[in-house]
Amino acid sequence: MRKQDVIFAWLGSIISILFFIIVNFLTSPNYLWFIYPSFFLLLWPLSLQSFKYGNYKVHSVIVSTIIILFLLAINVFHSPEHPWILYVWYPIIWWPLLMFLEKKRTTVSLGIVASIVTIVYYSFLNIIISHGYPWAIYPIFAVFWWPMALYYTKKKDYFKFSISGSVLIILFFVIVNMVSSPHEIWAVYPIFVTLWWPLSMYYYYYRYRLK
Repeated sequence: MRKQDVIFAWLGSIISILFFIIVNFLTSPNYLWFIYPSFFLLLWPLSLQSFKYGNYKVHSVIVSTIIILFLLAINVFHSPEHPWILYVWYPIIWWPLLMFLEKKRTTVSLGIVASIVTIVYYSFLNIIISHGYPWAIYPIFAVFWWPMALYYTKKKDYFKFSISGSVLIILFFVIVNMVSSPHEIWAVYPIFVTLWWPLSMYYYYYRYRLK
């Protein structure tokens, strides 16, 4: 990648952003729509410059900061009564964190710590900001896969992974069924499909041992 490519990207982005700002204030000053194209235009030269010099960690910090500020601006301008930025900024910061942790990001201990922190954070938001529905069960279900997948992958015990994963999926659907629609038992359908995962793994493992 040549230096001229980065310079061209910066000049093109700045000129385009200035153009959108002028058009925005001349045509519709009451609605600041220029922030949307400006957000994507800034990512272009920043990414090119970071990739050119190999500054991947710095790139993750800068881009994640821009994304958070962009979402914060949308939250403040359009729905200041509901701070939904608190839900989305948390997973974004894990990008630069994992970039700086390097080798530790593949350890089971980090997965456990990150899962616990995530569970506590979203459970707190669920209780304090939006306690009408226990939506925290969805991110909790997702983060459980991180340490569990790392643990069984390192041990190369995929059959036990299928059992643990199936148990987690079944518990998830049972809980969602109970809290969302307790009068209709629909969880049996995804549970039935999930059971085929460990059954097929056992069949493969059994055939493999017979050979």
